[in-house]
Amino acid sequence: MPEPTPTYTQFASPDLIEAIVYGGHDAGDDPNWPGSGAPDQAEYATWCRHMCGVACLATALHHLDGRTPALFDLLAGCRKHGAYTVDADGEIHGLIYDPFAAYVRAELGLDATVHRHLPVAGLLAELDRGSLVMASVHKEIRRPDGPAPGRGGGHLVLATAHDGGDILFRNPSGHTPAARTARLPAGRFADFYAERGIALRRAAVTG
Repeated sequence: MPEPTPTYTQFASPDLIEAIVYGGHDAGDDPNWPGSGAPDQAEYATWCRHMCGVACLATALHHLDGRTPALFDLLAGCRKHGAYTVDADGEIHGLIYDPFAAYVRAELGLDATVHRHLPVAGLLAELDRGSLVMASVHKEIRRPDGPAPGRGGGHLVLATAHDGGDILFRNPSGHTPAARTARLPAGRFADFYAERGIALRRAAVTG
């Protein structure tokens, strides 16, 4: 399977990601925020740290059928289906897998399968089927040369293929080009991987 390109990032300016995630830069202070499709900069600032799954979906759509949707258009669909919720205190919850998969199937015309337990062997099998897998990982997968802090998830990357024992994936909060278009030995990927995710593929043609 060819690698999808480009990688959609959850922050509008890829060259600011390192400053945002490691340098204390205000994520909402991004001159390229209009490119996200946000209605205003305040809305962008509210949501951009929660958009890893939306960015993975955008990359998948581009790869599978050439669509180039704005992130906030996809976010609107996710919210309509309940894949993100906002409580009375303004706290954002999501990405919530089942309503997200329902949105993808109903409005985007893709097959989406939720895997609550998907060890590395299962992830590789999904890739062999032609799926792209939104995989739950620890966010520090972007710095794999350091100690792995754990496998608790909380961040989503898009696994696209495997080759020579490595898993190839796109990281929407990768702080360098190599972290955004990444590959890791499957065993090292497993050190950060929460063993759950969502498999996306083109819908089967019937009739």
